[in-house]
Amino acid sequence: MPEGVSWNGSIAFLDRDGVINIGSENYINNPDEVELLPNSPKSIGTIRRMGYRVCVVTNQSPIGRGLWTSKNLAEIHERLQQMVLEEDSDAHFDLVLHSPYAPWEGAWARKPFPGMLEAGRQLIDKASIDPNLPDFELLYGDDWLDRPDDSNSFMVGDRQVDIIAASRYGIKSYQCKPEEGISGVLEEIL
Repeated sequence: MPEGVSWNGSIAFLDRDGVINIGSENYINNPDEVELLPNSPKSIGTIRRMGYRVCVVTNQSPIGRGLWTSKNLAEIHERLQQMVLEEDSDAHFDLVLHSPYAPWEGAWARKPFPGMLEAGRQLIDKASIDPNLPDFELLYGDDWLDRPDDSNSFMVGDRQVDIIAASRYGIKSYQCKPEEGISGVLEEIL
């Protein structure tokens, strides 16, 4: 967390393309294609300074389709985090999760399903206690019985699948315009 800020127990779940960076119909295929949306780093920094953890949740079917690998995606995310931190040193991503599944697979871990949000909550909670995650098992859907209070958590996305995932998970959501990203809804969040 930023210096002098305590985690308030809430998570800001953020989609990636159209929220943090400019998206592309042909995907972001390598780190050189990453372009930040205006003011997205400052918006993320503001949210973290308010005491939120930041969990990026992004559908990335090119992996499942064999177009590129998880290693390639990790390099894209490393570049994205580096660019964001260059503009605001508090705009750290606490966790980045991706779903490699194609839309027709109907995977719980792909938005509009809430699997990535469920996993994000559990991973961040457990890591805040012990970053080694000993004896840790993720639970999903009806199997996850002891859910924490997420009434102050929220999701920001530019597409309906993001909003549906938030609704299914039971948190509020903000739909931004893909050309504005998170900075376009920051006033509503605040």
